[in-house]
This record gives sequence, structure tokens and C-alpha cells, in this order.
Amino acid sequence: MKTIFKISIILVSIVLTSCGGVPEGKTDAASSDNAFSVEEVLEMVAAENDITRTLYTKAIVGKGKAQGMKFDEDWRKDDVEAGPLPALFLRGVATSIQKGPVPLGLYLGSDFPINAANKFVGKQADLFEEIKKDQEPKFFYDEEQKLHTAMFADLASAGACVTCHNDHKQTSKSDWKLGDVMGATTWQYPKDSLSYKETVAVLNSYAKGTVDIYVEYLNEIEAFENSEKPEIGEKWPAEGKYLPTAEVFLDSVKKLTSYKTMKHLVAAK
Repeated sequence: MKTIFKISIILVSIVLTSCGGVPEGKTDAASSDNAFSVEEVLEMVAAENDITRTLYTKAIVGKGKAQGMKFDEDWRKDDVEAGPLPALFLRGVATSIQKGPVPLGLYLGSDFPINAANKFVGKQADLFEEIKKDQEPKFFYDEEQKLHTAMFADLASAGACVTCHNDHKQTSKSDWKLGDVMGATTWQYPKDSLSYKETVAVLNSYAKGTVDIYVEYLNEIEAFENSEKPEIGEKWPAEGKYLPTAEVFLDSVKKLTSYKTMKHLVAAK
């Protein structure tokens, strides 16, 4: 637990440390004012998620499979020595967020899901048809749940995604190809606008989720008894049977996501 907490602090501080701290003039009093619409905040966190998942899918799962590493939907079972597939990586992030204090919801749905429980219905099914055509985000207020909701296209961005879904024994669609809209990530939040501090809390909540699931994966590897363990350090699977440490992985996430996020945050000062 100490390791997880230490790494979490590293990533949770990204938003403020990447550009030198809280923007000038953004005092505690000012930061309590509503600075962002919920649509803006959900777009920010969705963008970070898109970059993080693409990095994990291509650089860890895709390149890792080429090195003989295994990834499985049952990766948490004692008799399965593997890592989480991209969709389960996202589920791990969502579970971490759910356990935290920030009322941010996250889940992945589709019209052809592996798990029938993830099939879109009602308004979301209708909006997903639009997303498949234009790949534009859709925003609406869920009257039943009383939550502001945003849906973002989830694309087949790597061969690992296509192969896994096409070959899965429970698949209801076996002709996926690169670039297809496979589903949509759905984000929810109860308020229509957020203060600067609330916005940072949302981003931090997502960041902590990526930390938690990646560290859980590395801990799973340490428990392998019958499989060759990749060397965990500075190198990536593209170089051989290696995996980056949590710090190295998250530093790459930070470099890819922090600039765009900070542009939004600084603009609110």
C-alpha cells in the first residue's frame, strides 16, 4: 500500500507541477468559483483517458504480446498469469474512481459488447448511432440518474483490440477492423459546473485510477510462479521482454497529457 500511495502522489501532482503550480492569481477564494462547465471537464478527463489507454494498448499490450507476454480477461484469477486487457485496464480505473470521494462515473459500452451487460440501451443507444457516424462526443442529462453524461467514441486503435474482440469466444461481432468505432466511454458527474479545485480533483481521481490498476498489474507479475517474468525497469516491451516501472509508465503519460490539460486550466485564471 505504501508503494501505491507514493506513486499516486507523483501522478496526482501532475496537473499543478507541469507548469509551475497553480496559475497566477488563482487564490483559494477564486478557485472556489465555478470555472468550468461539466462538458469542458469531462472533455478534459476523456482526452487524458484516450491518450493513456492508447499508450497502454499499443506500447504495453500490443508490443508485450509480441514478446510473449499474456493478457487475459481473467487476469486476476490465481491460476491465470497475465495482465489486464485494455478494456479491463479501463474497468480498473473506473473501480478506483468509484472507491474515491470524487463523484465521477466512468464505464465503457457498445452495441456489440463482449459482456452483454455493457450493451447500450435507450438514449445512449440512439446517441451511439450518431457517434458511429461522426465520432463526435455527445452530451446529455440523464434524468433517471440525475447525472450530466458525456459519451466519447472508443476506436479500434491497435491490432491487439481487433484481434481480441474478433477471436473472443463470446463475441457477437467478428469482423472488427482498425479504426472502427467499437464503443464509447461514458463519463458522468452530478453538477453542471465545477470550480477550479473540483476540476483538478476530477483529473486527479482519474490519474490515481491509472496508478492503481498499473501497480496492481505489476504486483500480479511479481506473483507469477509458472511464467517468465518480464524485467521491470526503464525499458519497454518494444525493446524485449521488459515492462516499465509505474514511475516510468506514468512519466510517459504525464508528458503526453499534461500540456493540453494545463492549457485548459490556465485559461480559467
